[in-house]
Amino acid sequence: MRETGEASAQDQWRRWVVYQVYPRSFADSDGDGVGDLRGVLGRLDYLQHLGVDVIWLSPVYRSPMDDNGYDISDYTDIDPLFGTLADLDELIAELHARGMRLVMDLVVNHTSDEHPWFVQSRSSRDNPKRDWYWWRDPRPGATPGTPGAEPTNWESHFSGPTWTYDEHTGQYYLHIFSTKQPDLNWENPEVRQAVYAMMRWWLDRGVDGFRMDVINMISKDTSLPDTKPRPGSPYGPGDQHFSVGPRNHEFLQEMYREVFAARPGHVLTVGEMPLVTIGQAILFTDPERHELDMVFQFEHVHLDQGVHRFDILPLELPALKASMAAWQAGLAGHGWNSLYFGNHDQPRSVSRFGDDGEHRVASAKTLATVLHLHQGTPYVYQGDELGMANAPFAAISDFRDIAALRFYAEAAERGDTDPAALLVALNRKGRDQSRTPVQWDDSPGAGFTSGTPWIAVNPDYRDVNAAAQVGAADSVFEHYRRLIALRHADPVVTDGEFELLLAEHPAIWAFVRRGRDAQLLVAANFSADRVSAVLPLDAGWADAAVVLASHPDRSPHQPPDVALGPWESMVWRRAG
Repeated sequence: MRETGEASAQDQWRRWVVYQVYPRSFADSDGDGVGDLRGVLGRLDYLQHLGVDVIWLSPVYRSPMDDNGYDISDYTDIDPLFGTLADLDELIAELHARGMRLVMDLVVNHTSDEHPWFVQSRSSRDNPKRDWYWWRDPRPGATPGTPGAEPTNWESHFSGPTWTYDEHTGQYYLHIFSTKQPDLNWENPEVRQAVYAMMRWWLDRGVDGFRMDVINMISKDTSLPDTKPRPGSPYGPGDQHFSVGPRNHEFLQEMYREVFAARPGHVLTVGEMPLVTIGQAILFTDPERHELDMVFQFEHVHLDQGVHRFDILPLELPALKASMAAWQAGLAGHGWNSLYFGNHDQPRSVSRFGDDGEHRVASAKTLATVLHLHQGTPYVYQGDELGMANAPFAAISDFRDIAALRFYAEAAERGDTDPAALLVALNRKGRDQSRTPVQWDDSPGAGFTSGTPWIAVNPDYRDVNAAAQVGAADSVFEHYRRLIALRHADPVVTDGEFELLLAEHPAIWAFVRRGRDAQLLVAANFSADRVSAVLPLDAGWADAAVVLASHPDRSPHQPPDVALGPWESMVWRRAG
């Protein structure tokens, strides 16, 4: 965590770039079709060459894999699917030898229902660990186990109710996600101390920080009020009762005192927080409060979403710019932004926000330029540095994600949704789109595996792969390298103030970063047409130098007049 007065340490971590490894899909070392830790070890030179500072490793703990490892049955062991603790120790050592760091996924809102804690909790009403989870009686007067008998009418994020009836003890347990992911009861101090002890165990082992999964859901409204049901359903979203609950800040401050306060060096902490507001994020990331370094907010990735994830709305560029700019302004001088367009829970960014057809390369570069040059910490999701795109899944059997499969099954059971239209939506917004294997080369299996991959490789791997891009000057990969090097070299990228230009322009995304000794101007065309505009800037920009361009072979128009080709972006720098 940050300490007041530690300016040099702050400057260092704010320059870091984080790379997310989703290990199941990163690199397979043993031919079983599933990525593993030794696969990650085999690609460290690639990551070092890219220039990233931190590797965020999605869960590799022991797990029944109901939700691909986000259902943990043992927090202090590695699932054999991924390797061993010795493999992880070697990964930590090899990263540190390269001057890089490892951030582990911390999933403590819930465990697996196969975790020994829950097995004990479920065994009887008087078990000492019964209160480690949320157990409640059926609704008075209702028949236990029938729809509507649940203690609340909250809807699970993975479809259906958030409560499952346990016949053995005659009570329901709470699970905001899968039935196999029961929620821990953070109101119980024994739960919190067990979590803190586990975190210290990992830090003692050499881990450098934590990405905290849905950490804004650990505190619930203990009165468990009902919510407004969806039309035609007995259930509805109950997030207002468990998102940033009444003790959320208290728990994170306690975590800081118990886990981080006495640690030398900087432990990087980022909280995934669906539905968090700017005001709440300021509190979570204010260094004086000792909670988190930054949060993952979801506002910009909800702009194209209607009543549910697969109800897809048009995304207008002014709305996306406005959302990003609001977070820049809101956290400036108070907290810190995390910057992302994609991760393991989102579709591929070039397919969602860019153009994955004719202008795939240009739009992948431009998306990266715009994202990385906002103020905050950029997150590169594996394959984005190659411009990887959504895969064409032809049938529901091609999908593996529990959320998509359950949503499709429930829609089919109701019979009120066109299956073909839903399949189109799943292809556009499904989480599996980001989970297809990383495309290392054009060999069978894309260099990911010598066996049969757990999920199909995108057939475009013959053209889109790392072997074709590393060292190719005009590639997406090399553009990422230049972006990351710019962040490391120029303080204005991390420290400069942010000013959005032409907020309502439907195609141009332009902004200025103003630092103490220099200024950067970013202008990007988010369309397949050529566009021209006059930016509201002083004439001194006409002498600015181009420091980065998506199309470096083109002669630029000097600002304040700009003329940009399809998905073209440019960055200028001037002193002062």
